[in-house]
Amino acid sequence: MLITGASSGIGEAAARVFAQEGAIVVLTARRADRLAALVGELRDKGAEASCVVGDVSVADDMAKVVDFAVTEYGRLDSAFNNAGIGGDRSPLHLMSDDVYDTIMDINVRGVFNCMRHEIAAMLPHGGGSIVNNSSVGGLVSIPTAAPYIASKHAVVGLTRAAADEYAKQGIRVNAIAPGTTRSEITADWFGRNPGLEELVNSATPQGRTAHPDEIAAAAAWLLSDRCPFLTGTVLPVDGGYVNQ
Repeated sequence: MLITGASSGIGEAAARVFAQEGAIVVLTARRADRLAALVGELRDKGAEASCVVGDVSVADDMAKVVDFAVTEYGRLDSAFNNAGIGGDRSPLHLMSDDVYDTIMDINVRGVFNCMRHEIAAMLPHGGGSIVNNSSVGGLVSIPTAAPYIASKHAVVGLTRAAADEYAKQGIRVNAIAPGTTRSEITADWFGRNPGLEELVNSATPQGRTAHPDEIAAAAAWLLSDRCPFLTGTVLPVDGGYVNQ
C-alpha cells in the first residue's frame, strides 16, 4: 500500500488506519522527519512500514517511490494518492500565475505522476486498486478558489479516464471527495478567520467537519477487495454537503 502526502492530515490518518487493517504501508511526503516519526510509531505497534521522501509533482520522485515499494515488497497492489494543497483564496481575476501553477503541479500533475508509475507496476501482476483524493470541490463550485476547483475536477477526470482504460486489466481506480476535514491546515485557516468554522459547519447537514480517520476509512473500503465491482466512482465523504 502506497500513501502519498502521508506526513499529516488525511494521509497520516490513512497510514494508521491501513496499517491497523493489516496493510504493509509505504509512505511518502516531502517532510522526512514527520515520515520517520510515523514509521517508527507504526512499527512499534507491530505494523510493517517504510518511507521514502518524495514530491508528487516530480515524476522521477514518484518513479523512485514506486520502484522502492516493488523492490522492497515484490509488488504494488494498492495506492492512495492523497497529496494535495488548497492554495491561496482570491477572486479569479486577481489570481497570480504562481498560485495557479503550484496548485496544478501538485494536485493534477501529482496525481498523474503517481498513477502512471503505479499502473505500470500493477499491470504485470494482474491488477490493483487506486484511490485518488479529490474534494467536494471536484463536484461543486466554491467561490474565490478557481484553480483549486479546476484541479480537483481534473482529479475526477483522471480517475474516470484511468478506470475506463484499465478496467479489463484488473485495475480499479476510484476517488473520494472529502468535505472540510480537521487538520493542521484547517485549524490554521479557522484560527485566522473568526467565525469561519461555524459558517462551514452550518453549511453541512451533519453540522460538523470530518475527522481524518473518517476519510481514511472510506479510502480503505474503496481500496479493499470488499468492493471488487466498483470502479470509476467518486465517493463524497462530506456529511451530506453535495446532497443539498
